[in-house]
Amino acid sequence: MRRIIGAAVALAAMARGAAAQNEAALRQAFEGRTVAVKIDMPATSQGVNVYPQDGMPLDYRELAQRLKDNGTALKMGTSIMVTKVVVKKDHIEFQLGGGGYGTFGDWMTSPSSVNSISEGESQREKDLKSAIKNSSGDEKKRLERELSSERSSRERENSKAQAEAAQANMAREANIRTKRLDAGSRFNIYYRQGIPPEALTADGVVKALEKFVTFPDAPAAVATSPAPAAPRASFVSNPAPASAAPAAAPPVDAAPSAGGVAALKKGMSLKDVETLLGPASTASETKNGTMTVAKRTYRKDGLEVAASFVGGVLIDFAIKPI
Repeated sequence: MRRIIGAAVALAAMARGAAAQNEAALRQAFEGRTVAVKIDMPATSQGVNVYPQDGMPLDYRELAQRLKDNGTALKMGTSIMVTKVVVKKDHIEFQLGGGGYGTFGDWMTSPSSVNSISEGESQREKDLKSAIKNSSGDEKKRLERELSSERSSRERENSKAQAEAAQANMAREANIRTKRLDAGSRFNIYYRQGIPPEALTADGVVKALEKFVTFPDAPAAVATSPAPAAPRASFVSNPAPASAAPAAAPPVDAAPSAGGVAALKKGMSLKDVETLLGPASTASETKNGTMTVAKRTYRKDGLEVAASFVGGVLIDFAIKPI
């Protein structure tokens, strides 16, 4: 029994190690690359679920509902950077432009909803009601007028508090809608019987998403266990025939269209971003609670980059063709 348990533990450890190696290879192949989406993408971290082994790999009704509920983060044809690739037990997350709104960090940084508290009958109102019962004539009328005035004053204050709370919640919802549209989206590539080995390659990911994503070039073959010193895998256009020298196929990094945009990474400083992209074409600031978010728009190589900075650090960006 101990031998069986030991073997099971060893196999589990090997599986975890292989998954980590495959994820590292996929990250090396895709993260930081720019792709274009062939469908509208919802503004949520739920993203779009793809089942490449099914006859109908995408449930368009589910997609329509997510677009309706959350809005559209990426329009069909939008060019966007691959910001993260994650291998899970039964699916691969292919995150674009931040991966979509709705992660734990998004909820932690979003202001809470505001509820107004209505004041009930005051002690003064109770005292006046009691005094009215024991009075008559002009004195009773005077007390009734005072009671009416007290009630009206309280109701005005309650209405004012409700209006302020409603206004604050409208501003909160508008802020969340803006953040949703700026947070990107993702594809979740699901395999019902677990992820097969051939799916854990750059070519496997491209085949799974080719109906929904335009890759600028076919990915170079990526080994599942890359050597530490191996160069970063890149997309290769017009691959040379087998007889040609490997150097004949230039990487996209050398193409003019990649420019400085492909080098963008979250965490970069404002100065570094503007070194890559040049001065911003538009600039504005918004308040998110106590946090000031600087919004900048850049134009380079036929692309428009909408970037958000906090404290001079890039926290989010989206890329689309001009």
